[in-house]
Amino acid sequence: MDILTIIISGITGIAAGFGIAKIIEKSNISNLIKSAKKEAASILKDANLEAENIKKDKILQAKEKFIELKSEHEQVILARDKKVAEVEKRVRDKESQISNELSKAKKINDDFEAKTAEYDSKIENLEKKQLEVDKLHKSQLQQLEVISGLSADEAKEQLVEGLKAEAKSKAMSHIQDTIEEAKLTAQQEAKKIIINTIQRVGTEEAVENCVSVFNIESDDVKGRIIGREGRNIRALEAATGVEIIVDDTPEAIILSCFDPVRREIARLALHKLVTDGRIHPARIEEVVAKTTKQIDDEIIEVGKRTVIDLGIHGLHPELIKVVGRMKYRSSYGQNLLQHSREVSKLCGIMAAELGLNVKLAKRAGLLHDIGKVPDAESDLPHALLGMQWAEKYGEKEEVCNAIGAHHDEIEMKSLLSPIIQVCDAISGARPGARRQVLDSYIQRLKDLEEVAYGFSGVKNAYAIQAGRELRVIVESEKVSDDNAATLSFEISQKIQTEMTYPGQVKVTVIRETRAVNIAK
Repeated sequence: MDILTIIISGITGIAAGFGIAKIIEKSNISNLIKSAKKEAASILKDANLEAENIKKDKILQAKEKFIELKSEHEQVILARDKKVAEVEKRVRDKESQISNELSKAKKINDDFEAKTAEYDSKIENLEKKQLEVDKLHKSQLQQLEVISGLSADEAKEQLVEGLKAEAKSKAMSHIQDTIEEAKLTAQQEAKKIIINTIQRVGTEEAVENCVSVFNIESDDVKGRIIGREGRNIRALEAATGVEIIVDDTPEAIILSCFDPVRREIARLALHKLVTDGRIHPARIEEVVAKTTKQIDDEIIEVGKRTVIDLGIHGLHPELIKVVGRMKYRSSYGQNLLQHSREVSKLCGIMAAELGLNVKLAKRAGLLHDIGKVPDAESDLPHALLGMQWAEKYGEKEEVCNAIGAHHDEIEMKSLLSPIIQVCDAISGARPGARRQVLDSYIQRLKDLEEVAYGFSGVKNAYAIQAGRELRVIVESEKVSDDNAATLSFEISQKIQTEMTYPGQVKVTVIRETRAVNIAK
């Protein structure tokens, strides 16, 4: 019973506790609901106030935006109205101008029609008067023909012939005076230009011989150069193509060859061999090959340096190599490279004086003697050979013609050609430039003159231009103009077959007729 009572009491307590808890929970929930409602009402009130404020702000912003857009729209409309007004004004002005021009055109047209009518009337009157003048002229001509006994055509021919003779006489006199004045002025100007050109060029004198001297420290080196039974010297001569003369000359060996390039290769090779001390045929061939390559490189470098010094651009590499080879060539004892540089400078100065192309003149002056350094023997004169090379490597026509014509082998086609010829003569003719064996030189000139004296009708013969030209003066009574050309050809053929000479010889036959009378 006690246990049952306890259980019942416990269940009753639990039920009472659950009821009390429910009552408390309902009371708390009611309080929470009330407080939530109050908070919701407060939030709603605040939200309504904020929404009202936002609404007012948006309305104000919308009004401001509307006012701004309205102002912009009004400005656009005002600008458009202004443009429309300006266009309308221009249209009105244009219409006014067109109406004025139309009125002027109408007035001009009316004046033109009035003047046309007036001119038509005048032309009609002139035609009538012309008919009357023609009739009167005919009657006068008939009267003159009756009086003079000549027809109008015959009188006209006589008058024309008289006027022709008089005009021809005056024209010939004027032409002669003009020619004489031009010759005098041209000679003076030419001399002035040539003298100024020569004075402005600094010249150098350089004479190349056919031998070079190789100096050695002692005569003991000579035996090593000769070698056992002469093997070394034979190998050296075979490799270089130079004759090596070892004689009693103290501390010197003579290198003899007509080709300066080969002499220079032999000299440098000997220097390397003597310095190195190893002298035998195999070593000689190796050193000569290296020296030949070194000389080839030096030739190219000399050519490049020369064209740079002269301000010449765009020259073909092969022509640059030819220019470099000129350093080791000579013409009548004058170094060919120095001669060509000198001619180039002279040509540049003279072209500048005459207002011609200075660069082309310097280019032609440098290349004018490239035909003197051929890789192989050629039957062509050096001027024509040089012209062919220039054409082959793309030089301009004026440069090619100047190269080919500087010894008169071909016709000169530009002002550049005579400039090259003159500058070549200046460079070669100056004192000390070229070396000649005096006796053989004088004998060759005498032989040239004797060839001319061997022909009938020759009065005088003069060898000039260092033996490059022979001028023959003939007697006009014995030699006619036609025979003069034949005589020139025959003399040139005889010189060609009987004489030995460098270059070409120009034969000029001069025939002069003089009519002399004495006024007493």
